[in-house]
Amino acid sequence: MKGIKKSLTEEYLYLDFSHQKEGCIFPLHTSVTLFLLSYCDCTVFKVFLVLPGESTIISVLKNVPSEGVEIQIISRQELPPIVQSCCLPAIVERPGNFCRAGLAVVLRHIIQKSYEADPSKKEILELLGFKKTCLKACAEVSQWTRLCELTIPLAVENFLKESFDQPPTIPAAILELEKKLSEPVRVHNDDKLRRQKLKQQKAAGVGPSLAKEKTKSKGHRQETSEEGDSSSASLELKVAFSKLTIHKEPASANREPSHIRKAKASDLPPLDHVFAEGLYFTLADIVLLPCIHHFLVIICRKLSGKLVEFPLLAAWYQRIQEVPRVQTAASQCGIQFLSLPELQTTSSQQPPNLDEAPCAEEQNDPSFIGGPRPTMTKLMEKGIEVMFSPHPCPTWTLDWDTLPAAVSPKEGKMSSDRALRKQQQLNNLVYMVTTQAKPGDRIVDFCSGGGHVGIVLAHMLPSCQVILIENKELSLIRAKKRSDELGLSNIWFIQANMEYFTGMFNIGVALHACGVATDMVIEHCLKTRASFVTCPCCYGFIQNTSKLNFPKSEQFKKTLSYKEHMILCRFADQTAVQLPPQRRLIGKQCMFLVDLDRARAAEEHGFSVQVISMEPESCSPKNNMIVGVPI
Repeated sequence: MKGIKKSLTEEYLYLDFSHQKEGCIFPLHTSVTLFLLSYCDCTVFKVFLVLPGESTIISVLKNVPSEGVEIQIISRQELPPIVQSCCLPAIVERPGNFCRAGLAVVLRHIIQKSYEADPSKKEILELLGFKKTCLKACAEVSQWTRLCELTIPLAVENFLKESFDQPPTIPAAILELEKKLSEPVRVHNDDKLRRQKLKQQKAAGVGPSLAKEKTKSKGHRQETSEEGDSSSASLELKVAFSKLTIHKEPASANREPSHIRKAKASDLPPLDHVFAEGLYFTLADIVLLPCIHHFLVIICRKLSGKLVEFPLLAAWYQRIQEVPRVQTAASQCGIQFLSLPELQTTSSQQPPNLDEAPCAEEQNDPSFIGGPRPTMTKLMEKGIEVMFSPHPCPTWTLDWDTLPAAVSPKEGKMSSDRALRKQQQLNNLVYMVTTQAKPGDRIVDFCSGGGHVGIVLAHMLPSCQVILIENKELSLIRAKKRSDELGLSNIWFIQANMEYFTGMFNIGVALHACGVATDMVIEHCLKTRASFVTCPCCYGFIQNTSKLNFPKSEQFKKTLSYKEHMILCRFADQTAVQLPPQRRLIGKQCMFLVDLDRARAAEEHGFSVQVISMEPESCSPKNNMIVGVPI
């Protein structure tokens, strides 16, 4: 068939199987993945359902999209070694040293491979959204990714387990999604579309506020099948569905009237949601559909009075059924759509604002004084001063001239000056790791990027297994290419957020992991009782997250507020060579204090920790190393 690539790498897709209910497979991550395979009509993967424990017997599966898809059932013990160290879903390329793990990473890869297999399916690539960034940011830093990938699937699974003997608590994640659907939409051509909407409202003789009420009274649900009736369909619906149909609406050649062109941005009507992320149908809608379907099934069967609390969610659920191929994919996956009544959108009590923010006491701290000096003085009064541990071997260096070319960062696309500094950084990290590593150890290079650290370690320590973990696909592909040139057989590549790596290891290393990524690496090592060698970066990005709170150590918590700690973090980024010497000195001191807090927190978990300045200090403005060994 024209346009189809015939020589695709054989890839195996592994999905968790816990149970089957009414034709749908759980956990919901598996249902979501199977739904996407069906929607994309993707047959390029061999699909494996992985049973828990050692069980290999299973009842007959129903409503699994198997047309053109080979599905096999295996036990967890039969998984390839690299997959046994990861959360499912996961995809492995043969020969088996490159793995993609975690729902968002796997789904994005399925879309890419479906498009590669048949480039005529451009609408499949559109699922990745504007600039192809839909669910690309990892769940730790993106609230939206976390909501879709983790929070909602888990919340719905837990909700389905309730007995409903007592009035149930609606999951906070569902309330948050309903709230998000009520927020104005922002898109890249925002101003143009809002002016078109204003023109539409003026033509209908309706003011913006009255038009909004009319839209609300219809519960956001409009019939889109009658394409000729432009007056009944909102601008948002016409724009959204024009992208989903073959016959797109031609752009208007007429210039906008003067009063529309000159309208202030603040006077333009906001755009309403059509789909989860805004106007367009994306991967986020695919992820949410099986989850929200099961939630609404329970609501309609057992708690029908609660349905009125979710008018926007119900309208989204009805609208998504009108997207081409969704009905077919749903029926193949055992999803029998409900028919919901139209609901009034009320201005009842808003769901709680679940956005993360510093607590009230931090925002109104009467003792807070801005700037780093008062904060540093406060620490000095408690006996906390800047004092680096001595570098154990400041002159040690790899013999770069005798190493294969593909080992050196000079092979990458960087200037000779930057490549030299990268070599100096690697000298420091490699020395620390090689003095600790023993034959048979597993060494994990977190946030590995193009593999500068991991490839050197794999070459220098052939008796150790080195694992590169990186969220950015292109960086990891570049690392694999360099590794293949070297013929390394002791290296794995895992494209995933680091929390999806669950394997045991002995040493964790991270060179310039940005912001809280350094703290996530250290937490991972503490949990596994593994040594760590980290070089932090981007201190200004440090902030409280769903899993991390600052300051981290008990000693710093007793002395500094969150706001004071953030002052240290902001000034710790001011170490660039272009800055005046005095400011750089203060930046270096703040950098040490932030890392000392990290070190003290690790010591509280039974680790011996040092904060060391890399040699030479000119190798990087961010030249701290935090080295920890379990006691």
